[in-house]
Amino acid sequence: MAQLANSFSTFAAVGNRESLEDKIYNVSPEDTPFLATIDSGKAYATYEEWQTDVLAAASNNKVEQGNEATIVATTPTVRVGNRTQISEKTYAVTGTQEVVNKAGRKSEVSYQDAKKMVELKRDIEFGALQNTTAIAAAAGVPGQSRGVLGWIATNTDIGATGVDPNPVTNTAPTDGTQRALTETMFKNAAQKAWVSGGNPDLVLVPSAQRGAVSGFTGAATKFLDVEKKTVYGTVEVYVGDYGRYSIVNSRYQRAREIFGIQRDMWKLLTLRPMKGKDLAETGDSKKRMINTEYTLQCKNEAANFAVRDLT
Repeated sequence: MAQLANSFSTFAAVGNRESLEDKIYNVSPEDTPFLATIDSGKAYATYEEWQTDVLAAASNNKVEQGNEATIVATTPTVRVGNRTQISEKTYAVTGTQEVVNKAGRKSEVSYQDAKKMVELKRDIEFGALQNTTAIAAAAGVPGQSRGVLGWIATNTDIGATGVDPNPVTNTAPTDGTQRALTETMFKNAAQKAWVSGGNPDLVLVPSAQRGAVSGFTGAATKFLDVEKKTVYGTVEVYVGDYGRYSIVNSRYQRAREIFGIQRDMWKLLTLRPMKGKDLAETGDSKKRMINTEYTLQCKNEAANFAVRDLT
């Protein structure tokens, strides 16, 4: 029916109050599974170093009676390291915006500080999973911390023409011919890690590979709960011949690889903790910067594995 003639409506009225809920809803993901599960520590310089070593291969070690020993050359340790990286977020809020009555927050500065810190945490996770080389800071050149992709070199399953990284010489990996992920590839890389002495316990999987992993037919916790009428159509834990792995979705790594991580072999070293600071005021605005400086330590990359070059 048509509106009654001369009835006073909301769209003609002046003075109706707005209705704005005193909340802000943000569905952007905040999870950083790699950073959340590895250790943290303190960095003391812009280049942090440590050493790795391996035992000689086991052999049938026997000598005859009265043997005159032959001195075997000693293999030195390997010295590796990583550069620190500075990550920052900046913003400015006018003096007026800070004092007006706002919905969802009292202080715009406090709200933006908290938001930028979450964004920084996600950026660190992104770099920690993707950066391929360490870059020394120089005039006009920002330093960069080598990430997981540039560390795992010994235990990999890669496509044709692919080349593994070399963290000792700081050489980036070369992408190879892509192929579909199979359980055989996963087992191959996991076996290599076990033979090397590693015990990976976390597998980071990008969304593009999650379906393939859930399709693995090995001993996995995928079942039907009849009592609760619930079908579990995914793999949360994979129990294989060479270990038990928690399978975790990872948003910030490339779609073309999965990583098998031994969590106690990684550490995020912080030179400067995440902190907010005021920048010089040049007008009627508060300028702020949130920054941090850090590097990623891989105590021994041979404890981990990677399956790369996936479609």
